[in-house]
Amino acid sequence: MTYLECTKCGAQISAAVPRNVCPQDGGILFARYDPQSLKQNFKPESLRGREANLWRYREVLPDVEPITLGEGFTPLLPSRELPNVWIKDEGLNPTGSFKARGISVAISVAKALGLKKLAMPSAGNAASALAAYAAASGIEAHIFMPQDVPLANRVECEAYGANVTLVNGLISDCARIVGERKEREGWFDLSTLKEPYRVEGKKTMAYELFEQLFYQLGSKLPDAVIFPSGGGVGIIGMWKAFEEMEELGWLPKETAQRPRMIAVQADGCAPIVKAWNEGKPTVEMWKDASTIAAGLRVPKPYGDYLVLDILKRSRGTAIAVSDNEINAAFHHWARTEGIFAAPEGAASLAAYRKLRSSGFLSKEDRVVLFNTGTGLKYLDVLNQKKMPAPGHIGGIIGPY
Repeated sequence: MTYLECTKCGAQISAAVPRNVCPQDGGILFARYDPQSLKQNFKPESLRGREANLWRYREVLPDVEPITLGEGFTPLLPSRELPNVWIKDEGLNPTGSFKARGISVAISVAKALGLKKLAMPSAGNAASALAAYAAASGIEAHIFMPQDVPLANRVECEAYGANVTLVNGLISDCARIVGERKEREGWFDLSTLKEPYRVEGKKTMAYELFEQLFYQLGSKLPDAVIFPSGGGVGIIGMWKAFEEMEELGWLPKETAQRPRMIAVQADGCAPIVKAWNEGKPTVEMWKDASTIAAGLRVPKPYGDYLVLDILKRSRGTAIAVSDNEINAAFHHWARTEGIFAAPEGAASLAAYRKLRSSGFLSKEDRVVLFNTGTGLKYLDVLNQKKMPAPGHIGGIIGPY
């Protein structure tokens, strides 16, 4: 890594000290590397035999001692039902979601830079990841979550020894509290996209797609990637990785060769979808956000301008699905694919169905659907919402 770069003004900033956002305009900071110095030795064949976690891509990650719990290199499963469709199952990461990727890298850098206290707002799964990796690194974690967060997230965070505050509000309210208290308390803010390194961990999903679909199978990248998007870091990170792979010579330098990126949101909280449909470069705060998919309940993502730009450049789209559609997809995946997905992940299947019906995607398109977490983190939520499977449930007399 050579420097940090502002995604708004292009300023180059030293990475030798802890950074949040660009001091000039509040722009999100990206870690930048020197591809010319890496090209000779960092090639796809050099990955053979490396550890089966995200740190196998260490040349394009910060040069620090990893704090790892085995995150990354999750399976890419061909759908048993849908031709040309694969499911990337991120629920098999430590703490049960793709959030472990970003937190592993962010915590590793925080440890290397000597940070002692970290604070973060979370809708649930990022909090669990922070609590676990903070425990593994000996760093103090202060976590703020909505009071209706899934029970598993709260129990996990408390078990790992994090300082947990439940807030009567949304993740935006949690973020406000962190912002108001961080300087007084001496916390470093690890909020989504308000530090440079969580996106570095999440970009490794794209490197894995390259290995698993392109390199190992000898075929091209997928035509489309469908990703559930609350804060949008998954889409931002993967697009950054495709750019890096082009600079490394792994991919042709043509944006048209990259997958179409598709952001999925719940129709009870769809600020990116609304802005996309209206042709706007940024989102407006979504009022009265509500959805069973806690990770999609982000009223105003900080990286909105990057997500919307990526959707445009990739010829992708943004689409909203209802909780009922998520419910149906959740049960369908469990019964058809054997995957017990998080509601956010099930939204990917619901979106794929709608995009096939609308003609945006065809059955010939090679598509990767991301399940971003395990449904085991949501048992109390699923039970409270009384999500019956469509059709008859044998041996149970209704109502159920």
